[in-house]
Amino acid sequence: MEYRRLGSAGIKVSALSLGSWVTYGSQIDVDVAVASMKAAYDQGVNFFDNAESYTAGRSEEIMGAALRKLGWRRGSYIVSTKFYWGLADGPNEKNTLNRKRLMEAIDGSLKRFGLDNLDLVYCHRPDPDTPMEEVVRAMSDMVASGKAMYWGTSEWSADQIMEAWRIADKRNLYLPQMEQPQYNLFVRDKVETEFQRLYDDIGLGLTTWSPLASGVLTGKYSGGIPADSRLALPGYEWLREVATKERIAATDRLKAIAGDLGATTAQLALAWCAKNPRVSSVITGASRPEQVNANMKAMDLLSKLDKGTMKAIEGAIDGVK
Repeated sequence: MEYRRLGSAGIKVSALSLGSWVTYGSQIDVDVAVASMKAAYDQGVNFFDNAESYTAGRSEEIMGAALRKLGWRRGSYIVSTKFYWGLADGPNEKNTLNRKRLMEAIDGSLKRFGLDNLDLVYCHRPDPDTPMEEVVRAMSDMVASGKAMYWGTSEWSADQIMEAWRIADKRNLYLPQMEQPQYNLFVRDKVETEFQRLYDDIGLGLTTWSPLASGVLTGKYSGGIPADSRLALPGYEWLREVATKERIAATDRLKAIAGDLGATTAQLALAWCAKNPRVSSVITGASRPEQVNANMKAMDLLSKLDKGTMKAIEGAIDGVK
């Protein structure tokens, strides 16, 4: 496993990490989480991603229970969560980053995880209704209190991140350190264009999500939507819009390139994301340990992604969004 600094921070995260979105609480229980997390950890993964809204807090509970069963040294792993969507419908509790909600949110997450602190905490979406200084102060206070080590954002624009950074810098508060954007062969603009000025200017780190475009880049949707896939899960029907005919056709073209490298299209797609030096960690997902083991083999492909292979990949996806 390769370890990369989280932007300008001193902390290092594994180039591939394991996330809980969709799977924990929807597809797998504590025992499968234990097996999957152990498979990842044994191969060098040290970063495990979560969010309070994933299955209404159940995902955090499952990961916390798994961590207790695994009994790892606390310093040997990094765990995260994200705040915004909330767990209740009150006017100060849903789709907000107000100070009251954030201070209550971190306490709730710590209780569900059964931990004294979290390593990374994110504002899961921007909140146009809360003053940016209020958000920045609350997140900075979270770090100052020792309940979190670093804070960042997820799916914010470059301008919003820069505004938060400037406020924190001016007020001598803890700076936002990382962003969690979607990044895959079909979704690239933020990481490759919009954020370019932030990497060197403020030392922004990236922990990217959906490297397989919700499973499209595995090739499993070429013949339709399998009954056991996330696109078939109740409540996730909206994900089906990612499985366009153009993307499926492009994935079929990528299969030949992956085959020449002795890999699957999923491994090729993961390696392509990790090839970007601006990406600190690529968050993978898995519903069983066998998937974890297969995903981790993507690290073996990094050295094989030479200029010719990268050009072939670009040709396979040309014009597909």
